[in-house]
Order: sequence, then structure tokens, then C-alpha cells
Amino acid sequence: MSAPLPQRLAAEALGTGLLVAAVIGSGIMADRLTDDVALALLANTIATAAALFALVTAFLAVSGAQFNPAVTLVVLMRGGLSGSEAAARIVVQVIGGLCGTILAHAMFSLPLWQAAATMRSGGPQWLAEGVATFGLVLSILGAQRATGAPVAATVALYIAAAYWFTSSTSFANPAVTLARAFSDSFAGIRPVDVPAFVLAQLAGAGLAAGLAGWLFRSDAGTEEK
Repeated sequence: MSAPLPQRLAAEALGTGLLVAAVIGSGIMADRLTDDVALALLANTIATAAALFALVTAFLAVSGAQFNPAVTLVVLMRGGLSGSEAAARIVVQVIGGLCGTILAHAMFSLPLWQAAATMRSGGPQWLAEGVATFGLVLSILGAQRATGAPVAATVALYIAAAYWFTSSTSFANPAVTLARAFSDSFAGIRPVDVPAFVLAQLAGAGLAAGLAGWLFRSDAGTEEK
């Protein structure tokens, strides 16, 4: 990455903030336009995936377009970041996500700060968050090595799919999860449910990083067949 640190941090804050605004804003819009929960989730999915593709494409060359503390920690584990920069990225991702919540509420004339009331708890949802984040991280690391596989499309398509195949609708991002706790909307999550979601996400990311170290190692495929 050739961009100076202030630009990298700005890209991470902006990307995370706009992603949260897209997630929450599209959820509010969908909820206002239809009483069909499946249709609302579909609209939320399409908007989120489209925003992810655009934001990752726009900021990939500046900061790596992580927008996700779990992804940042995996990059740190793999030696791609210093500890100080990783910490700074996580701070601006969280701040950017909270600003994205405020922005979404402002666009829809809602109170800027709210405590979400949507319960998202229990073993199946925690497992779902682990699976969602595991698949996201593994997809990113694999796409980075694959010839002609754009990371932006990989991330957007995986999240679009995970919205539907996981019982938690795939938060898969600690900063986004925290930001959604302050929106009592279609995309919300009770603040009390956030810690378990984040722990599940970090566990999934750690498992994916460990597997990727073996699965995508440079000598893979050289064994005698």
C-alpha cells in the first residue's frame, strides 16, 4: 500500500461508515415500502452487496478496503500490518460505523441515537456469525491469491449469499455489529447481544486465518499426486 497512513485511515473510516449507512438505510427504506419481511431482506441484501462492491473497488488500492476489525486482525496475524496501525484502523472503523448509523438516521428523519430492541441471541445465531465470518475471511484470502478473481466481487457475493444461508443474516463484522446496536430499525441488534456476536465473529475469523495458512500456502499442490 503506497498511500500515507492518514489516507489509509480515512479510507477505512469512510468505507465502514458508508457501508453501515447502506445496511441501515436500505433496511429502513425496505421496511417502509413493504410489510413482506422476505422482500425487505432481499432489498437489504441487494443494497448491501452493491455498496460493498463499490466501496471495496474504490478503496482497495488505498487501504486494502478492510472495513472490518476481524479482517484487520487477520491481516495483523499474517504480518501485513503493524500493531499500531491495526489498532488505529480498528478505532476508525468503529468511529466510522457509528457515524454511518447517525447518517442513515438523519437521511430518514429518525432520532440520531437509538438503542436497538431486536433480539439476536442463542447458539444457532452465534454459530451462524462464526460461519459467516469464517467464510468471509477465507473467501477474501483465497481471492487475493486467485488469478482474475476480483476481491470486491468475492466479498459482495459472499455477503449477499450469507444474508440468506445464515440464521443471523451475516453481520460478520464487529464494527458494523456495534453500529447496528444503535439503530432500532430493520437492521438493529440489541446492545446486550453484541458481545457474543463479536466473539463468534472473531472465532470464525481466527479459524479461517489458521486454515488459510495451510490451504493457501505457497507449496500447496506440489505434493506427489
